[in-house]
Amino acid sequence: MKFTKQDLLTLLIGLFLFASCKNPDGVGLDVDPNAAITGTLVVSPVSTQLVPETAANTFGQPRYPLGYMVDPVFGKTEAGIAMTVYPVINTDFGTAPQLDSAVLVLKFDESSAVTKFYGDTINSKYSIDVFQLANKVTTYQSSDVQSINNTLLGNFTGKLAPNTKAKVYDIVTGKADTLKTVPAQVRIPLNKTFIQNNILNLGTAGTSSNAKFIDAFKGLYAQVNKSSATGTGGIGFFSFSGTDSYLQLVWKKTNSSNGVDTATVNFPIGALNTSGQISGVAATIKHDYAGTPVQEQILTPGGSYNVTYLQGLAGVKTKISFDELTSFKGTYGKVIVNKAELVIELGGGAPAYPFNAAQRLSLYRWDIAHQPANLPDYTNFALSSSGISAAGEALYGGYFDSVKNRYIFIITNYVQSLIDGTTKDEGTFLAPTSFNLFQTVPTAISAERSIIGTGNTATNKMKLNIYYTKIN
Repeated sequence: MKFTKQDLLTLLIGLFLFASCKNPDGVGLDVDPNAAITGTLVVSPVSTQLVPETAANTFGQPRYPLGYMVDPVFGKTEAGIAMTVYPVINTDFGTAPQLDSAVLVLKFDESSAVTKFYGDTINSKYSIDVFQLANKVTTYQSSDVQSINNTLLGNFTGKLAPNTKAKVYDIVTGKADTLKTVPAQVRIPLNKTFIQNNILNLGTAGTSSNAKFIDAFKGLYAQVNKSSATGTGGIGFFSFSGTDSYLQLVWKKTNSSNGVDTATVNFPIGALNTSGQISGVAATIKHDYAGTPVQEQILTPGGSYNVTYLQGLAGVKTKISFDELTSFKGTYGKVIVNKAELVIELGGGAPAYPFNAAQRLSLYRWDIAHQPANLPDYTNFALSSSGISAAGEALYGGYFDSVKNRYIFIITNYVQSLIDGTTKDEGTFLAPTSFNLFQTVPTAISAERSIIGTGNTATNKMKLNIYYTKIN
């Protein structure tokens, strides 16, 4: 064989480079040394168990669910909203007021990157009924049943358009009405006689304080009429911050010249407390899993399943166990975990409209008192003295990768502590969470769900990848 000078020089350089490499695992990795994965890889098994969620506390939420959805895997989900209406203090309805219209306006939540509606908006028809509350809103658990007076006060029937702005007339006293564009909303006309008798006829005395008005009026309750709704359905999310949602009253009154003026006022729904949270609004959520695969796993938790389930609106979560970590040191010796990643792949086929996979999952643990607590990795990545770091949350993981149909969490510190025995696994849990709000408690602000693979399946397997270095 004949070498040229250039061939010989290339060969010598190559031999020099490989001879100089102390860590063959890192060959070809042109990355930041802080992010490089070195050491030996072990794929550690993960076991799962489906667990029903406890009720969610719906006090002070950034948004509230309303709707009805029929899912072939997760069964039926319904959500209603109890709403305290607050007066505009000392509203003067004038002489001989006569109501023209009363409309309950519910504004869709417009938080950035957050799903404002989960379900079908194309083929489903919705029927939303409104009733008067029999009592003031004082309870906020999602399992609480709010007592209502059974007289129907209003109804909306039709398709919902959570991404379409609406056009409404702006009524200005003494001037011509003007057409204006407003954010996406649901407008529900209410019974005029009821509002006339229970608000306008109270006069200024009825609106002299929040307490007097609420004692008299109690509030409103909105829910989907399941017998009139059609199709798969869905759950919408509505905002009650500031003046987003309200009860709009339009009436005529006699002026000083014995003419007639048209007046309008918007009574807000919910109020901001001193902590900046919405008070006076609560959600009631019900799940019916009868005849579904979800019910089968709940009733038979010890079975061997290829998939498990995650569902928002305080539905179901999955408890995961790292069975090998307690004996890891005995098997592999004393180690330093360079990186540990929990890989969660979708199971049961690719998600399809209208039941898309949850945009984000939370991964948390129980402390010794079986109360939810952050994993140390979330604390290290995402929490700082100045608050929550979005970049840190991204490093921790849990966001849906729509290309690879999976979620990944980086849990290096947690795995190291479980191996060393400095932390006992009292329970580790996967659950859906809102895209812009990581929660370790049952969520009532996301209706999304995911079907994920377990550690038992041959494909789409949930696994824990541990990259470690053995030490003396």
